Amino acid sequence: MARNYIFVCGGIGCRAMESEQLKKNLQREVILRGLSDEVQVVTTGCFGFCEKGPLVKILPDNTFYVQVTPEDAGELVYQHFIKKQKLERLLYIHPETQQRVTEARDMDFYKKQFRIALRNCGIIDPENIEEYIARDGYAALAKCLTEMTPESVIDTVKKSGLRGRGGGGFSTGLKWEITRRSPGDEKYVVCNADEGDPGAFMDRSLLEGDPHSIIEAMIICGYSIGADKGLVYIRAEYPLAIKRLQKALQQAEEAGLLGKNILGINFNFSIDIRLGAGAFVCGEETALIHSMEGCRGEPTYKPPFPSVEGYMGKPTNVNNVETFANIPVIINKGADWFSNIGTEKSKGTKVFALAGKINNVGLIEVPMGTTLREIVFDIGGGIKDGKKFKAVQTGGPSGGCLGEQFLDTPIDYDNLIEAGSMMGSGGMIVLDEDDCMVSIAKFYLEFTLHESCGKCAPCRIGNKRLHEMLEKITKGKGEKDDLKKLKALATVIKETSLCGLGQTSPNPVLSTMQNFYDEYKAHVYEKTCPAKQCKDLITFSIIEENCTGCTLCLRNCPVEAITGEKGKVHEIHQDVCIRCGICFSKCKFDAIFVE
Repeated sequence: MARNYIFVCGGIGCRAMESEQLKKNLQREVILRGLSDEVQVVTTGCFGFCEKGPLVKILPDNTFYVQVTPEDAGELVYQHFIKKQKLERLLYIHPETQQRVTEARDMDFYKKQFRIALRNCGIIDPENIEEYIARDGYAALAKCLTEMTPESVIDTVKKSGLRGRGGGGFSTGLKWEITRRSPGDEKYVVCNADEGDPGAFMDRSLLEGDPHSIIEAMIICGYSIGADKGLVYIRAEYPLAIKRLQKALQQAEEAGLLGKNILGINFNFSIDIRLGAGAFVCGEETALIHSMEGCRGEPTYKPPFPSVEGYMGKPTNVNNVETFANIPVIINKGADWFSNIGTEKSKGTKVFALAGKINNVGLIEVPMGTTLREIVFDIGGGIKDGKKFKAVQTGGPSGGCLGEQFLDTPIDYDNLIEAGSMMGSGGMIVLDEDDCMVSIAKFYLEFTLHESCGKCAPCRIGNKRLHEMLEKITKGKGEKDDLKKLKALATVIKETSLCGLGQTSPNPVLSTMQNFYDEYKAHVYEKTCPAKQCKDLITFSIIEENCTGCTLCLRNCPVEAITGEKGKVHEIHQDVCIRCGICFSKCKFDAIFVE
């Protein structure tokens, strides 16, 4: 048996940077160096630190290498295992001290994280059930089936304080209890893996890195509510997650953990996978259920809730991937252990996909109550290129944009709603001084407008009118009354739409109006974009004293709007200029002025 392990991150981000080829090269080098009996190369799930991928971790000494390329494989194996020395150039460099950091736990990115849902991601081979079992996998299931009644399992989940991680934040244990009490000869457990928020990759990473934890939790849920059938609804755009989930299901069945008489107990449970076509609205549980039934993915008015009347008209419990990922730990460690983490009304941890204008893009998990400042500046490493922080957008298209005044807000369900945003599934996009908040609101509205199922008029028509008003404002054609109309219409859509998509679609507009109203006024009253992002409100001109006549801007202009001779001051013709900004980005002498 190998005494040393090379863990290679197999998350989508690292795979996109050739981590699969890196693994092959490492395996080849291990063989060539005669180290096959001592060193084993393993593909794991996402390590989280996507900004520095591809990532490699070596056990048992916990050496953590960053930005490792396939070409580094030979040197890494030779240096680390033959010379018994760290490969210094691939160690993480602390941005302030400039010191090399050997272990992940000493990096600011990981210091304030606490992994519960992501506990096995980056630790085990997700395609090997034995590695999951070695990490207490299926111990919670065994405990439930042999030591606990369905009622006591539900009671444990209720006492833990776990709330749904898919966005609504409803009590998980209470949802299970309602489903159990609902009369029906047949019941279902549904895992919502239809993660569609822009910039979100939490659920995908969990399924790619630890599929057995979701399977185990679904079986426990089935035992608790009296269901013998589970369904995972996952979008077809997640081929790696689907592949690993399929393999995990096969392994679980072969091990007697799925199917008939699980663990020798008179309890049967099976799980099927249903592929979604990528409709964002199908993240809403009733739309998801209709899609699984072969119908158009449209939401229906609640009540009745799916817990009473769901898939095929039967009581159905729907939880998202991250919610299920917490269940085995709660059963193993107890409700009190879990409830001691987090805030009074939001227990446990939350996984976030940290993206945008931030130095440390990645997947993180922090205790509820961690502040936005800690996430952005401690874990996230601050804003790229030394720019000024402007806002953080939480909750995906349904969330809101929170400015600097909210940086010290402890993150939990209630605090984010009070601030004008929401937890959502966990997308967190950081914006800097160069972002126009009116354009950001328009961007998210464009997404929800495109993804609306069109069933109800407030969402179908109201959001169209809302988008037209924002388009008008960003083109410099806004009128004084437009701001009042914008807020009034957004409020009506929020209060009258049928489902969560429509009810939350105006949040980006309302939150940016609340927190960045001066930008809206500048667009309407002054016909200017303070961030200089709205093309119709900016002009590019030449600063004569800085222009050297190098012709770089002239040669790169796609519409030939710039004229001038070599060595002489150039000119931008405003009637031809399309305001693409290429001249500004190409100029090496700061000779382009934007106003």
